Order: sequence, then structure tokens, then C-alpha cells
Amino acid sequence: MAIRLYKPTSAGRRNGSVIDYKAELTTTTPEKSLCKRIKKHSGRNHHGRTTVRFRGGGARRIYRMIDFKRNKDGVPARVASIEYDPNRSCFISLLHYADGEKRYILAPNGIKVGEVVESGVGVEPKTGNAMPLSSVPVGVEVHNIEMTAGQGGKLVRSAGGSARLMAKEGNWATIILPSGEMRMVRKECRATIGQLGNIDLQHVKIGKAGRKRHMGRKGHVRGKAMNPVAHPMGGGEGRSNGGRHPCSPTGVPAKGGKTRNPRNPNNKRIIRRRKNKRSGQLVL
Repeated sequence: MAIRLYKPTSAGRRNGSVIDYKAELTTTTPEKSLCKRIKKHSGRNHHGRTTVRFRGGGARRIYRMIDFKRNKDGVPARVASIEYDPNRSCFISLLHYADGEKRYILAPNGIKVGEVVESGVGVEPKTGNAMPLSSVPVGVEVHNIEMTAGQGGKLVRSAGGSARLMAKEGNWATIILPSGEMRMVRKECRATIGQLGNIDLQHVKIGKAGRKRHMGRKGHVRGKAMNPVAHPMGGGEGRSNGGRHPCSPTGVPAKGGKTRNPRNPNNKRIIRRRKNKRSGQLVL
């Protein structure tokens, strides 16, 4: 997929780029029966208090209902279109099943309109087909992986993402996630074959602050620029350096500190921690 550059008519245009959607997408009109309006909450909980900072505004979105479970076994489906979804980084595909039902799925890289995909235990392990990990050959790339059977895909759902099935032993399968983490998942959990599309998204440059505002992201204010009443790192005479290790407004370490709950039941299924993005070292 190509990345389109604008003429440098302004400072924002000079450093910005976008995905050339015309080369990949086949329609701009979503399936109306699979769409619904979503209300904006701007990072606030049911009490109206801000729980996620620096969110608000942005373009209005329509939510597309995605089939993360892929549990319609034994019914082939034809890929009718590849569409843009404002709620996620990857593209989505509209499937027309043989019995007349329509569903959206995450679009794998290389899938074309007119191809037929299936889901089930004994289907062919080709791009777009979904099956339990027990039926996936070792070494194959997968995405949209369940952590609990029947719950729906939770892992590897962003643009260009793919995990690799490394081994199967007993009731467990070992996979390597895009972050470098190696973990075990039950073999009856489902996954979809292939790598997710829109791979070139990582090369797009936002270019200006206004595009982030269109996405619903407001400016991020440094903690040490605040008053002591608003942040643990605020206050001080002159331009202070915070006076403590970087943290959130509630005191949670922000850079390097361990914040994961040691009693998390998923910890015992992790064989190798994900890589530290700054140093490239494995976090143990």
C-alpha cells in the first residue's frame, strides 16, 4: 500500500502523510445493518469523573459491529468489500455468508474481494480462515486470538499485527506475540490465519497537532508544569526537574517501574516477557 505525501503548502502539510486508501479499499459506504451510533464519554466514567486524561472532541464516529468470535462453522462466506473503520487501525472486510447473513471481520493482509473464507475445526489453514489453535499448523502466522474459548479474539488486533504459533503440547499452545512476549493459550481458543492489513500505517506522520485533535486526543501537559495540587511532580521554584521518579497523577510509576499486579492469573501463562522498546532487552 502506498503512502501519499501532500504538497508543502504549510508547516503541517510539509511533515504530514496519509495512507492512500484508494489503492486498498473497495467502498466508502458501510453496511447499515451492522452499524450503530456510539456516545462519546471523553475519558469519563459513569460518575462523570475523568479517568483517562487528555481525551475529548474529535470527529463523530459510527461503530461497526465486528465478529471477533468467528463461530459460524460450516458456512462459507464470500468477501464482499474491504472498508475503512474509524474505530481501529486495521481495515475490515464484509462477509456475505451462503445463508444470507452478513458480518464484519478484521481484514487480513492480501485478502481480495470475491475470495471465500470459512471457520471451523477442519477448514484449510489459508488466509482469512478461522479455527482452533489445535487445527493450526505449527509456524503459521495468526491474529485475532482468543484468551478464553468462545470469548472472542483479544490478542493481535491492530494494523500489521501477527503472532506465530511455535508449539503445541497437551492442552496448551505456545505463541509469540508481536511485542516479543511468549505465552501459552488453550488449544481450543480460536485464531484467524494470516497477518492483519494496513501494514504501512506505522510509516504515517501525523504532521500537525490538529490531526490528533480530530482523533479525539487533546494536548498532553507535563506533570512538572502543573501545581502541586494537580500532580505529584508539580510545583517548585523555577524550572524544577520534578523531584521524584516519573509518575502519573495518582503516583503510579510511568517509566520503568513495575505496575503489573503480581496476583494476575495470566502471569503464570507467560513464558517470556515482552521486549523493552527503549533498550531492546527482555523484561524479566
